[in-house]
Amino acid sequence: MKVDEFDFYLPERLIAQKPLKERDASRLLVLDPEVKKWKHDYFSSFVDYLEEGDTVVLNDTKVLPARLFGQKETGGQVEVLLLHEDKDDEWETLIKPAKRVKVGTVLSFGDGRLKAECIEMLAHGGRKLRFYYDGIFLEILESLGEMPLPPYIKETLSEKDRYQTVYAKEVGSAAAPTAGLHFTKHTLQLLKEKGINIANITLHVGLGTFRPVTAETVEKHQMHREFYQMTEEVATLLNETKKNGKKIIPVGTTSLRTLETVIQKGKGQFQKDAGWTDIFIYPGYTFQGIDGLLTNFHLPKSTLVMLVSALAGKDFLFDAYEEAIKEEYRFFSFGDAMLIMKGSHHVWQQ
Repeated sequence: MKVDEFDFYLPERLIAQKPLKERDASRLLVLDPEVKKWKHDYFSSFVDYLEEGDTVVLNDTKVLPARLFGQKETGGQVEVLLLHEDKDDEWETLIKPAKRVKVGTVLSFGDGRLKAECIEMLAHGGRKLRFYYDGIFLEILESLGEMPLPPYIKETLSEKDRYQTVYAKEVGSAAAPTAGLHFTKHTLQLLKEKGINIANITLHVGLGTFRPVTAETVEKHQMHREFYQMTEEVATLLNETKKNGKKIIPVGTTSLRTLETVIQKGKGQFQKDAGWTDIFIYPGYTFQGIDGLLTNFHLPKSTLVMLVSALAGKDFLFDAYEEAIKEEYRFFSFGDAMLIMKGSHHVWQQ
């Protein structure tokens, strides 16, 4: 399967540069792949498409304010992006300009409140840094760091928390699970009042999510690895949901990939689990753990648009994307949402 088959034209004006004033004011394109129909709606109606006993799965990862601006002892300016912590206070990072930072180079951030020494050169311009500070690292990062917004967002974010979900808890992501940005505390309350279960899993989103697919064919692409975990309590709830014939709806591709990883390992059952996944889902994949997906609109030729094509059917999905572009939906991280769910058509046929 050629990667070019997943290309489409997107006018640049439709790339959302900032979040809406109200999280749940986003538009919602509802797709039913079973009957090949869609409906235009708003995210505030999301709860109407679910029934008592269904389970919504949220990724409760929290984004690190992982972009730091500092200088070398000699005065040269550098930008550092934290990727992940190898061990206490030692981080894999990306640095611009990387050529200025060699092993032994010392960097300073925030008038010396935070310092770092380069201890190893890594591939692709990466550097391993050892950090030195007084106090609590995450608190210092909160005050000095900026959110690592995706490369297609050119504007500065005025409120840091708008690139966090309202339920973010487990610190460790380099990017937000953006389908969750539409949720408010009120949305979560409405779900509970209707008897819909809410399950939290964790997958720490890596920067690989923004890397372009460089292979010519889909099958040759190598996915990046990301850490996930699921508790026994959540595994039990998900198994009961399936047993009762109710729907499991992940919020975002990160939640979906976690569910499919765990159920594959459990041979058709969810189980308490933690580890690293590089699962790559594209057309031809057989889903075991989910009955739909709430997601945003994704980049052309991305692994995410391939995943969504596997769920909705590629031709139907691309027809829906064409409709979304015609109707000027907002795309990508701060954009509008799409709900893919078989059987949801009953809602608009009433």
